[in-house]
Amino acid sequence: MTITPVLFEAYLKCPTKCFLRWLGETSTDNECADFDRAQHASYQREGIKRVTQTLATNACVTGASVTLTGKRAKWRVAIGLVARAGDLESTIDAIEQVPAESRGKQGQLIPIRFLRTNTLIRDDRMLVAFDAVVLSEMLGCAITFAKIIHGDESATLKVKAGSLVSEVRKRIEKIRALVSTSSPPDLILNRHCTVCEFQSRCRQKAIETDDLSLLANMSQQERKQYNSKGIFTVRQLSFAFHPRRRPKHLREKREKYHHSLKALAIREHRIHIVGRPELKFIGIPIFFDVESVPDRRFHYLIGMRIVKNDCCVQHSFWADTQQDERKIWREFLQVCAEVKDPVLIYYGSYEAAFLKQMRERYG
Repeated sequence: MTITPVLFEAYLKCPTKCFLRWLGETSTDNECADFDRAQHASYQREGIKRVTQTLATNACVTGASVTLTGKRAKWRVAIGLVARAGDLESTIDAIEQVPAESRGKQGQLIPIRFLRTNTLIRDDRMLVAFDAVVLSEMLGCAITFAKIIHGDESATLKVKAGSLVSEVRKRIEKIRALVSTSSPPDLILNRHCTVCEFQSRCRQKAIETDDLSLLANMSQQERKQYNSKGIFTVRQLSFAFHPRRRPKHLREKREKYHHSLKALAIREHRIHIVGRPELKFIGIPIFFDVESVPDRRFHYLIGMRIVKNDCCVQHSFWADTQQDERKIWREFLQVCAEVKDPVLIYYGSYEAAFLKQMRERYG
């Protein structure tokens, strides 16, 4: 058994994905997953090329054995070194060697990862910390820092790998326990499924078992609570909804979200509405939505629909680059200003966060 960054990353996203990759199961077609892999490989190649171009010929080595050579280091960067320690293995994108500041002290080895995303998450730091753990065990010395070069601007983030070591080791132990058994972990759909190569397989399994994770808005804690009550399927949950008359002092407040009602709607193939929704607009409603690339904080499309006298007028404002973004917002506001008594209605799911972001960027 060999634990690689591929298995480690898969476990961070989903234990089932880790188990399937360990078995070598054939993945199904997923354009998002294929595109993500291709983009990552391309960014990694370009990142390594940028790093090596700035160094002298003898300052960059490929696949060389790494030792701490202090001030007399003959190389500064090692590319594609395969680090092995027991059942751990990692092909590290690059390793930077920093000479010792003075005699009697050791130099530093800093593993580097290239990631194409502009916004980093904790999993990214865990991955480069995994590289540091494998390298430190192979060399028998502590690797305290690592680097991530990422995004369109090739920004550099210095990661304190030492603070993540204990958590990385815990995950490694869980992976060892996972792959040492013949039975797969409990199948639970999550947000990563949309970009996973096993999406079709797992979703089909979840449909066959009528698993509660088919209800995307249900958290893991809520799912555990239902399981403790003997509710494991969507059909079982659908019988748990019981409409109740609300007290007078609560009638004006918004009704809470019921997972059981959604399960009932799925079972009956119907749309259920809680309460008596009334839409009253004093003015002319303008419905609008915004499409974006969240990783770049780039809003490339604003769509709007103006409803007036039983007629609808639609507009679409496109931005080809981030420099065009301010332009499409000005065009959008100009159209709004031409409407008498406009009432803006945002379609998005995260209205408060979106409006806060717009105020920060455009005042």
